Amino acid sequence: MTEGLEQLFSAIREEAEKRRKAFTEAPVPKIYIGMATCGIASGAVETKHAFEQALAERNIEAVIHTVGCVGHCYAEPVVVIDHPDSGFPPIFYHEVTAGKAKMLTKLFLEEGDPRFEHVYGATVENEMIPSVMEFPRFSQEKRVVMEKCGHIDPEDIYDYIADGGYSSLVKVLQLTPQEIIREIQESGLRGRGGAGFPTGRKWELARQAESSNKIVICNADEGDPGAYMDRTLLESNPHQVLEGMIICAYTVGAQSATMYVRAEYPLAVKLVTKAIQQAKELGLLSKGILGTDMDLDIDVFQGSGAFVCGEETALIQSVEGHRGMPQCRPPYPVEKGLEDQPTVINNVKTFASVPPILTNSAAWYRSIGTESSPGTAIFSVVGDVVHPGLVEIPMGVSLRTLIFDICGGIPNKKNFKAVQIGGPSGGCLPEAFLDTPIDFDSLTAAGAMMGSGGMVVMDEDTCMVNVSCYFLDFTQKESCGKCTFCRIGTYHLLHILERLTKGEGREGDLEQLEKLSEDIRNGSLCGLGKTAPNPVLTSLQYFRDEYEAHITEKRCPGKMCRPLTAFYIDLETCARGCDACVGCCPVDAIFTTSTRKKGIDQELCVKCGECVVACPPQYDAVRKVSPPNLAPVVERGKSADKK
Repeated sequence: MTEGLEQLFSAIREEAEKRRKAFTEAPVPKIYIGMATCGIASGAVETKHAFEQALAERNIEAVIHTVGCVGHCYAEPVVVIDHPDSGFPPIFYHEVTAGKAKMLTKLFLEEGDPRFEHVYGATVENEMIPSVMEFPRFSQEKRVVMEKCGHIDPEDIYDYIADGGYSSLVKVLQLTPQEIIREIQESGLRGRGGAGFPTGRKWELARQAESSNKIVICNADEGDPGAYMDRTLLESNPHQVLEGMIICAYTVGAQSATMYVRAEYPLAVKLVTKAIQQAKELGLLSKGILGTDMDLDIDVFQGSGAFVCGEETALIQSVEGHRGMPQCRPPYPVEKGLEDQPTVINNVKTFASVPPILTNSAAWYRSIGTESSPGTAIFSVVGDVVHPGLVEIPMGVSLRTLIFDICGGIPNKKNFKAVQIGGPSGGCLPEAFLDTPIDFDSLTAAGAMMGSGGMVVMDEDTCMVNVSCYFLDFTQKESCGKCTFCRIGTYHLLHILERLTKGEGREGDLEQLEKLSEDIRNGSLCGLGKTAPNPVLTSLQYFRDEYEAHITEKRCPGKMCRPLTAFYIDLETCARGCDACVGCCPVDAIFTTSTRKKGIDQELCVKCGECVVACPPQYDAVRKVSPPNLAPVVERGKSADKK
């Protein structure tokens, strides 16, 4: 069986290498375009069409190779051009619009000028083109799960195989399940969905369960605001996730598997479905995988977008056609899960970690990260940061290194205030915690949690009361309503926070917030309710003075809460005759004074902030104050009359 297995896969690999060689050795320019959702949203489809049109018009022979996301989401659309006749290494271009695509086709591909001013990381003065791995985003990362993202075509299984894909599966099919479990256990891999349960232990329990019908489920129900790690992996390298699922099924003895992905990810659904079909065509799925006696079918189930279905028992309820509501445990899914059968549920990142571990060894994986949290962590870093995007770092790297060294720090020369880590139920950590190592145990000790990998960075202008209100509004709406503490408790928490943001806070509100939070945490059934108060508790602990200012002074220090702020125009810096702010005001609250400068009618102003954006930076005349009674009163048709 082993000999036949090797021969079958050898033929597939030879075909993949033949195709890769024909592509790489073709004496024509190669244009790599990132076509994941982040790229498409930024105009990558238009960029691709512009390259195709320009190449045809100028009769230039080149190959356009669509790839996934490389992680530089702030720089999309991202294009890498490998021009064999230029004498330059592959060049990384950022923010390539359709117009830039036509310009690069003419000036670089036709005339040989790479236009250094559009090269990410290059300097025009000395015309130095850095290697991609010299970019801070890459040089300080350790890519294990994302290694192939942005380099291979997610719609081409041969591209994945030519890069070593499915070789782990071939290796595994020649081992016993016990040997695989031992390797995963020795690697120290912990679930990347947030809980951090040892993966090898979960597989062992499922293997030991007495049943002839075991099931594997990949949890791609990514519902955290601002999180897109799982989506990007499925859009950039779906086969690595499928390979991990097949290995898991072989190990635990499952013959059916399900990819549970939310319907709001149409591109991910499309690519995963196509990847499954391609794997079947090559004998890597379905009956008799690679000539062995292993059978496995993988179905795609589209979830309806309920955040609570990220919890594994609620996910099972959803697949069975019921309303997604968490169930009491035990029994755990590995004992009694989908259709009452032993079910292994792992996250996208967990399954994608399995092939590299089995290819490179458990010891190799153990050498990355920390003793208690081996391996890497993937974060989607968003918010007030210069270079937002997707980052994969070794466990143990500090928050400071990730936010400032890798992601460029805080924009507009503002100060760092807090980072919210772990999704909507994560904790808000202040500057004093920037040197905290990023791993399961350290973040939990600090009052936050690893979560699935969402990270929101906030600058000095952020109101922590407003932030807590935002995240609690999300978790309250996403509560399934099963637990009284979660259903009613989060409602009352949100009601108090909303009163604070309106300047209607009362004495005793903070104590009530703390007591309610503890009750919700202790009385809820699932992780949603148990962690929903985290933003409130951590922001109360580290930013209590802001809560007190909202109550006692009716003031928002961050000037974010609309009822507690007001906009006015500084008449000393306002330009005569400039009507930029007038045209943008949706309610005609901005008027011209007798001195031809502008004023804001406070009774009409809806505090949308559009005037701040419209005001030319050389004037910077629009001001924001809290409390609102600090705004000078200017009457229509008259000059300033300060209150």
